[in-house]
Amino acid sequence: MLARSFAQSGARAARSLALRSGSVRMVTPAVARRSLLTLAAHKSFAVGAQNTTLSAQRNFSSSSTRNEIVKVPQMAESITEGTLKQWNKKVGDFVKADEEVATIETDKIDVSVNAPQSGTIVEVFANEEDTVEVGKDLFKLEPGEAPAGGASSGEKKEEPKKEQKKDEQPKEQKQQPEKKSDDKKPAPSADPQSRPSPASSAPPPSKPSASSSSASSSASSSASSSKSSSSSSTSASKSGAASREENRVKMSRMRLRIAERLKQSQNTAASLTTFNEIDMSNLMAFRARHKDRILKEKGVKLGFMSAFAKASAMALKDVPAANASIEGAGLGDTIVYRDFVDLSVAVSTDKGLVTPVVRNLESMSLIEIEQAIADLGKKARDNKLTLEDMSGGTFTISNGGVFGSLFGTPILNLPGSAILGMHAVKDKAWVVNGKVEIRPIMVVALTYDHRLLDGREAVTFLVKLKQYIEDMPSMLL
Repeated sequence: MLARSFAQSGARAARSLALRSGSVRMVTPAVARRSLLTLAAHKSFAVGAQNTTLSAQRNFSSSSTRNEIVKVPQMAESITEGTLKQWNKKVGDFVKADEEVATIETDKIDVSVNAPQSGTIVEVFANEEDTVEVGKDLFKLEPGEAPAGGASSGEKKEEPKKEQKKDEQPKEQKQQPEKKSDDKKPAPSADPQSRPSPASSAPPPSKPSASSSSASSSASSSASSSKSSSSSSTSASKSGAASREENRVKMSRMRLRIAERLKQSQNTAASLTTFNEIDMSNLMAFRARHKDRILKEKGVKLGFMSAFAKASAMALKDVPAANASIEGAGLGDTIVYRDFVDLSVAVSTDKGLVTPVVRNLESMSLIEIEQAIADLGKKARDNKLTLEDMSGGTFTISNGGVFGSLFGTPILNLPGSAILGMHAVKDKAWVVNGKVEIRPIMVVALTYDHRLLDGREAVTFLVKLKQYIEDMPSMLL
């Protein structure tokens, strides 16, 4: 039907053309066929152009809708914004699914933003050190497979640069002879200190008329150059020895949060610290007997922290106020007592001090405590802690002894009412059954909130702790 319609249209067009030109006799079947082909060609071109336009529109619409906008993730109920600390990828880079693209720093933890699927980053909506809010656009990802050869677009762009450098070398060599050089001037030295200063190399006010005057001018220039270079090197060495540079670095969100909480603790609690000394002989002997076996069977290194954590949990049963907290309006009007112990363990990291929590400490064995502390310490150093790992502590232990601290006064970790400070073990003269012996001694400190604990309760806690550590069987039975 379509061919017949085209044929009829071609014939009518040919007759019309012939009538207008006055040559009806020239309208032959051949002419009709040529007219038909011409009309069909125009029709095909129009249809093809229309299809191409529609295809381009569909592709454009598809490509624009395929791109995925990745937003700032939800971090916690109490966190609404953070600082974009680092872009791990840039525009044009290909990323795999779940690959880390950016790091957002909050006042508690660092949050990794990962790619939801494989694709290429086509646009970013924030710069490093910008404050970004939860739910805001962060970057645009175009889903797709890795480029051919497995190289990212950033790596591909570097290849032409290397070829361009090779091509530029001959040009530089050709341009060197074109430079005018004064044979009478001394050759420049590779040493920057021996190069003539601008003042010494400047031309004299009047041009010399003879070559001898030119030579003497060059000689005087060289002499002044050597003098200026020696004086500059002397001044540089003096300035280097007396350097007084300052480097100002903006505090991270975590550092600011730590400072805020420490000042809050000092301004809120009535802090007081009491001390005691513990003979570590029995604990060290216990550790020496069992550490190799426990390491072989359980894969856990037996240290002092598990023993002090277990002893603290038992002492808190005798002094429940040390495991309580003050809550309520204002400075607090309610005491909250607990029958469980969630131990906050102070861990030092490159970004600051964090306190991950060991839950239900009172029901754990020494090996379980040691394993839990080791796992949390590793997560802290690898920057993998979550908010759940650091919330809800009821009692805190800080071990400054690993850094060589002899004694100190730890600051309360609110809302907790007490914190135990462990310190380095040192050999001291110790009276045992009326005789002086050399014993390994550790000084322990308990900082407590005097609003909640009296001196008697704080001293009782340390005495109980000392008894459990110095008599290990009483703690394990």
